[in-house]
Amino acid sequence: MAPVKTNYSASDIQVLEGLEPVRLRPGMYIGGTDEKAWHHLPIEILDNSVDEAVAGFAKKITVNLIDAKTIEISDDGRGIPVDEHPKHPGKSALEVIFSSLHSGGKFNNSVYKTSGGLHGVGAAVVNALSRNTTVTVARDGYEWTLNFSRGHTVGTIEKGAATKTTGTRVRFTLDDDIFGAGAVFKPYKIYRMARAKAFLTRGVKIEFICNPELIGEDGPPANQTFYYPNGVADFLAERTQDKHKLLPNIFSGIVEFPDDSGHVEWALTVLTDEHGAASDDGFLSSFCNTIATIDGGTHESGFRSAITKGLKNFGEKVNNKAAEKITAEDMFDSACAIVSVFYKSPQFLGQTKEKLSNPEVARYTERALSDPWEMFLASDPKTANALLEFVNNLAAARIKIRAAKEVARKTPTKRARMPHKLADCAKHGIAGTELFIVEGDSAGGTAKQARDRATQAILPLRGKVLNVISNSSEKLADNKEMNELIDVIGAGAGKNFDETKLRYEKIIIMTDADVDGSHIASLLMSNFYNIMPELIHGGHLYLACPPLYRIAHGTDSTYVASEEELAELKETRFKNKKIEISRFKGLGEMNPSQLKETTMNPKTRRLIRVELPPRTDEGMEDLEKTKTLVSELMGKKPEFRFRFITENAKFVKDLDV
Repeated sequence: MAPVKTNYSASDIQVLEGLEPVRLRPGMYIGGTDEKAWHHLPIEILDNSVDEAVAGFAKKITVNLIDAKTIEISDDGRGIPVDEHPKHPGKSALEVIFSSLHSGGKFNNSVYKTSGGLHGVGAAVVNALSRNTTVTVARDGYEWTLNFSRGHTVGTIEKGAATKTTGTRVRFTLDDDIFGAGAVFKPYKIYRMARAKAFLTRGVKIEFICNPELIGEDGPPANQTFYYPNGVADFLAERTQDKHKLLPNIFSGIVEFPDDSGHVEWALTVLTDEHGAASDDGFLSSFCNTIATIDGGTHESGFRSAITKGLKNFGEKVNNKAAEKITAEDMFDSACAIVSVFYKSPQFLGQTKEKLSNPEVARYTERALSDPWEMFLASDPKTANALLEFVNNLAAARIKIRAAKEVARKTPTKRARMPHKLADCAKHGIAGTELFIVEGDSAGGTAKQARDRATQAILPLRGKVLNVISNSSEKLADNKEMNELIDVIGAGAGKNFDETKLRYEKIIIMTDADVDGSHIASLLMSNFYNIMPELIHGGHLYLACPPLYRIAHGTDSTYVASEEELAELKETRFKNKKIEISRFKGLGEMNPSQLKETTMNPKTRRLIRVELPPRTDEGMEDLEKTKTLVSELMGKKPEFRFRFITENAKFVKDLDV
């Protein structure tokens, strides 16, 4: 590495031009370079076609997965303008859109009333991170084609054959220089993406086409057209068709927001098990301008408030006093719901738009649903009373458990409410329940999708984990992350630890399978050892074992946990075969199905239980050695760590750097 210059001058100031910033820092635009990131690229292009459909100009969209790295998305909308841009002489509007950040027709509401792309970066970012991009536009009586390579325009726009159709077709290929040779599109991810956009744009056909060679045994069909004339209501009916439902009819509708600012569409039903008790299959999915808001936001808040208040109002009208104690978590414990808003000026947290933050949308959504929901309940008093009794029972169980100071999945601890970032599990009682402590929000988001909602809870940790051994008790008292972790576990700390108050049977540390992940896991284990050793003595602390590699030959693939195992498989099972090896840089790089299969599913995963020597006469000496070792290796004095490394380096056979 070159030394840092001391004579810092104007000549050292770099000005990145065109799409260079995107290629240099892709994480700023798509959140990283992992699998989640490259699967975000087709969403950006598809959103443009969906915006044409929502505006009423496109009736059909086609998503064609041509090969593992190449995808083509087309629509029959108006077609991107190809005439010269007034502020960029010599450049067509098409070229400007695909080669300039913050360009497009979505900064005002004259072209699109609502849209998913707000920053004008989607098409340009896709172009910048693709090896090749070809855009074909049918417009003004002709076909027009423009080619790009890694964000740079290749040649000029070409006028092609005459046509009476209109529309836009974008084909692009992932750039290995950005994402690595292992970057490939997963057919099922693209299939689900197309299906989701279809039910969010009622009345629009979205065709999914996939090269048959890419589809494995459990893959999607090679060709399917999605069409939901009733939008989210049709999709919810499809999702719950084989479930036991408390409501005979799905509650659904569309209501416009004030000032022509947008509208909300929703669908809701309530599930039970075969015995009429609460189901563990409930969910609430939310969207804004067809963008999935996986972290919710103000539209979800308004929706939950309207449904909860409406049921409580019905209880008051029928003189059911127990309804006063109902909360949103009682109402939505077994609910399956989708809420989709379209809004002129949405504000999101983050470029990838995972949480809606407009405060007024909460008010608009609540007001929009209030009257339809109360009418729905009033029109069928028998069903409404059954729902009220069902939710009252859930509320009563929650209150009883809290009052009895028993362990419950959805009640606050003594110290504070559960942190918002905790995705709790649904099961009452700790038997079979697990808390996964996950490194970072990205991995936390994947883990939330991969988990068994009934028994597995997810708590993402943000920032650096405090080393409680080398810090004062005052710093521990002020550390939000560690205090939230203690609250979530529920049994207290130190002398106040009470195993009977544990909220989960297993506490599982799940970090990346790299040096940084091992460091975080070491800090967490040390912290548990220091502030709640009884958790370890009771056999409740575990380490997850995510894989380092995936090795594949055609459809034959397996996950590998170590370098030694990889080398062995190369010489045995995959010897003399053309193989593809993918290294997982982190948990967030896996898709949910991979994380579930390799690390979270009790039937297929491996766990390491963290243990301490027994508190017996024979074990006391080992306990003292453990205490000394943890104190020295995790304490403030580096000379102890240096001595340990020096004395034990001879035992290291293979160090992967």
